[in-house]
Amino acid sequence: MPPAQGGSRPARTGEARAKATEPSTQPAKQPAKQPAMQSATGPASVLDAVRDAIARGEFVPDQRLVEADLSERFSASRATVRAALLQLSNEGLVERVQHRGARVRAISLDEAIEISEVRMVLEGLCAAKAAERATADEAEELRTIGTRMRDAVGAGDVLGYSQCNQELHRRIREIGGQATATGMLERLRAQSVRHQFRLAMQPGRPAVSLREHLAIVDAILAHDPNAAEQAMRAHLTSVIEALRTAAPTPF
Repeated sequence: MPPAQGGSRPARTGEARAKATEPSTQPAKQPAKQPAMQSATGPASVLDAVRDAIARGEFVPDQRLVEADLSERFSASRATVRAALLQLSNEGLVERVQHRGARVRAISLDEAIEISEVRMVLEGLCAAKAAERATADEAEELRTIGTRMRDAVGAGDVLGYSQCNQELHRRIREIGGQATATGMLERLRAQSVRHQFRLAMQPGRPAVSLREHLAIVDAILAHDPNAAEQAMRAHLTSVIEALRTAAPTPF
């Protein structure tokens, strides 16, 4: 009889071992989350991250963009970073210098004026389309942005006004539904963003710009495409005139 009891123990031990291994099967499913982490550092994400850093001024004109540094900063492969820099070179934000690699391209004042002249045509089109297509909710959103811009100017909040300015232009493009124009304008904006920021810092400029933007909003709310386009063109004509008074230092 004792041997029988002893013989039954291995069976129990085997069952216990089987049960002990059951919980370990659940953590094995967690690596499925890894693709989401990898996609955050994929080619498109790295491209957007570097482009945004240039637009925000984190990378300044003529600053070298070292592949190894960018690879470490964005947790991306050198090949991914190289592809992003090539695309940014095609967009005019980066230039590649022989034997020195890539650097942020400096935009001269004359080029910034040319960019603004192109923006005048494209953004005029977007404003006209926005006047045709704006829903009641979208019109209210533009009115709210206009109110925030007025408050920012009254408070002397130049940075807050600049952010509202960008938001208004972005929403007008989106409401207008002109995808091709929007893509072109985003690239142009990134190229000239430092000139735009410098312009916003000029004494009295936000107050002038506010009147121009409110005229654009009023025309869109009135669903008047011609008036909206003309108001946008008048605003960008004013931008060009203001740029011409600035010092001709590349930005």
